[in-house]
Amino acid sequence: MHVTDDHWLSRIRRLPSANCDRRTAPLGIELVVIHCITLPPGHFGSGDVLRLFVNELDCDSHQSYDDLRNLRVSAHLFIDRRGRTTQFVPFDQCAWHAGESCWRGRSGCNDFSIGIELEGVETGRFTRAQYRRLEQVLQAIFRRYPRLSVDAVVGHQEIAPGRKADPGPGFDWSRALSALATE
Repeated sequence: MHVTDDHWLSRIRRLPSANCDRRTAPLGIELVVIHCITLPPGHFGSGDVLRLFVNELDCDSHQSYDDLRNLRVSAHLFIDRRGRTTQFVPFDQCAWHAGESCWRGRSGCNDFSIGIELEGVETGRFTRAQYRRLEQVLQAIFRRYPRLSVDAVVGHQEIAPGRKADPGPGFDWSRALSALATE
């Protein structure tokens, strides 16, 4: 797996999202933000996360979706419980994943970060397949974007404290980052 010249991962499903815009510095990627999400909350494999990121979610299909009406959100990548990965936004563009955020005194983290969503809940654990795929993804983006460092891979809770808590206590940071420590 590698990042192509047009900033997509090779051998990964592409499902382009309109929920993105240009970065002020397209190659100034300095941060990776790990998130988790399920739709409906706590349910795996519905496909609704994919539909949310491409503005095709039927908000009448579940009562918990009322707050998602007219929401425009995306991530660069989504890794499901089986490790299957979908890319929505090329890395040289700004995906709308972080919301109001700040890292090391810089606000607006969307502009200089890559957002990776894992299918999961803040109170749960993630699968072996997800960790394997996340390791491969991180290795590929670290090779392509030299401004990234291991200490610049953070959870959503670190850039939006008090507002977000994902990926949560069940996320094994040492496991996720172990492949980067040997590079």
